[in-house]
Amino acid sequence: MGVSDNTLRYGATIDKFIGDAILVFFGDPETNGVREDALACVRMAIAMRDRLAELQAEWRHQGIRQRLQCRIGINTGFCTVGNFGSEDRMDYTIIGGAVNIASRLEHQADEGEIFISYETWAHVNEEIETEEVGPIRVKGVTQAVITYRVVGQKGVKSRPEEVTYEKPNFQLVFDPSSMTSEERAESAEILRSALASICDYDT
Repeated sequence: MGVSDNTLRYGATIDKFIGDAILVFFGDPETNGVREDALACVRMAIAMRDRLAELQAEWRHQGIRQRLQCRIGINTGFCTVGNFGSEDRMDYTIIGGAVNIASRLEHQADEGEIFISYETWAHVNEEIETEEVGPIRVKGVTQAVITYRVVGQKGVKSRPEEVTYEKPNFQLVFDPSSMTSEERAESAEILRSALASICDYDT
């Protein structure tokens, strides 16, 4: 499933692609209410992050080592939506301060992170597990933006993430989510054996 399919499945409106970024919004031309729109947006973001993790495993099996990551910013607020431009060029798009805050949150997030504002958190916190990041100063906004990091959906067990560690004498790439149960058991035995060997040098 591609990015466009994922966004449309959750009811988002695709505004535009900007280089390697995508701007989407909820609430227009159709809405299920502010709370449901906010929940759908965060669930969409989690699904995007999970799908990218699956693609990373597929690419690695094809010999592609370069890691592709995403970062996402989400904000809830009043915006202006409509056709903007001139007779020569007209775009259906979204503008306003709330859009700028979402963009700034995306820039503040690290790779693989989803940052949401308090305004979004207030609608989704009963169903979405989050960690408080705290106030973030963003360009063009007078007051600090209270920010939360999305962990996942409450009650849904998250899959272990890939572990990558490289040093001159130690290289490890470990992705439990792409392994069979037999491969996980074999990997656990290898790790236990390696740990025992390391401990031998300290005794």
